[in-house]
Amino acid sequence: MAIGFYSTKEEYGEFSNFSAFGIELDGKWYPTSEHYFQAQKFEDADHCEKIRLAKSPMIAARLGRSRKVEIRGDWEDVKIDVMRIAVRKKFSTHAELAKLLLSTGEEELIEAAPGDYFWGCGKDGSGQNWLGQILMEVRDELKQEKTS
Repeated sequence: MAIGFYSTKEEYGEFSNFSAFGIELDGKWYPTSEHYFQAQKFEDADHCEKIRLAKSPMIAARLGRSRKVEIRGDWEDVKIDVMRIAVRKKFSTHAELAKLLLSTGEEELIEAAPGDYFWGCGKDGSGQNWLGQILMEVRDELKQEKTS
């Protein structure tokens, strides 16, 4: 049986990029993986910092989706790897999250985001579910670490 997640207030909400588990990358602290991900879309250092310091992941997402500041040229090529870096760091930083992720066993993980057909499954389930796929990759990596 698949495990769906979306809202931070529901079961497995910790898997959401909006969940309040900060990460340190490139020598900077980001309040959530969403803050990190959105900031990586831009080369403008001031805008990146504005996103990093946003009061909530929703504000960080809004700033990241704005096209008032030019997005980096290679974003479509690197966005999956950027997400992978953020998710990997989140679960290596917070032991309780790694434990929760490992507790899902072999279940398929699905971001049940009705409006997102790339990172989530979309309204009709036909989405690519990249966030779920990355979580399952990280889960496999954590299992490997435990056995090695």
